[in-house]
Amino acid sequence: MTLGIPRDRNAEFEPQIVKKRQTRLAGLDTKVLALYARGMTVRDIQAQLEEMYGVEISPALISNVTDAVLEDVAAWQTRPLDEVYPIVWFDALNVKVRHEQRVVNKAVYIALAVNLSGQKEILGMWISPNEGAKFWLSIFTELKNRGLKDIFIACIDGLTGLDEALETAFPDVLVQTCIVHMVRNSTKYVSYKDRKKLCADFKTVYNATTEKEALASLELFGETWDKKYPMISKSWRTRWDRITPMFLFPEEIRRTIYTTNAVESVNMTLRKASKNRRIFASDDSVLKVMYLAARNISKKWTMPVRNWGAAMQWFAIEFEGRVPLG
Repeated sequence: MTLGIPRDRNAEFEPQIVKKRQTRLAGLDTKVLALYARGMTVRDIQAQLEEMYGVEISPALISNVTDAVLEDVAAWQTRPLDEVYPIVWFDALNVKVRHEQRVVNKAVYIALAVNLSGQKEILGMWISPNEGAKFWLSIFTELKNRGLKDIFIACIDGLTGLDEALETAFPDVLVQTCIVHMVRNSTKYVSYKDRKKLCADFKTVYNATTEKEALASLELFGETWDKKYPMISKSWRTRWDRITPMFLFPEEIRRTIYTTNAVESVNMTLRKASKNRRIFASDDSVLKVMYLAARNISKKWTMPVRNWGAAMQWFAIEFEGRVPLG
């Protein structure tokens, strides 16, 4: 569309409806990004805008609008971090990406933290061909380079080698394995008729008041179920040092740290944003969608974690000298 812009002798005229050098409808970029963040493909967005505004937008224009987000992604991914985060959850989700005329599975790594004020914060997202401890170590190194010096409690899903990688980067970190993952993995091959009773017996272990009580409950569990399912109690004993840190804390803190539900809730939203794209065109395409979806999630985090004041008092005692003053 060609517009004739009036000119005055002093060049003071400023058009209000269509600004100077404006090339797109006012608010179009925002609407495109909002639809893109909710998982709509380029063609879906094109059809939606035509239906809503009667305007035909080219796929190239929509791609240009979304590509501009990559600058924001780069700035967000390299932003300085706080020196201390009391709790950090680490997890990954899988996506399919087109690579050199093939479709490959890639892992999107996510670090979700709670800062000293009790507010949730996504520290970053990274893409790799697969989930592995070696790549996690490179992520921890990057986080340290961005200013992160200390983590009190790291909550993980049990990936082999991840705990060692964490302790290499942050020697004083307390690693807590997700209890929900442990139970889920333990009951994977349990027959349906036994599952309800077995899970009820499991609760006496992770709902125990103290580590001593939990260990006694695990012994009783073994006496009841080892003949039929010998690997379950064995796997819990093998990872016992990673299961028991939660017993250092009262119930309100324990609920926060003994599962990776917080980061899995984020993952669920990210999966919802990506479900319309069975295959992503590139890593950049993955990052654009995940970043925009994560930005929408972050807008809802307006309140601190429940009972955070009490939690910080416990942290000050348990991690004496590591909680910053002021």
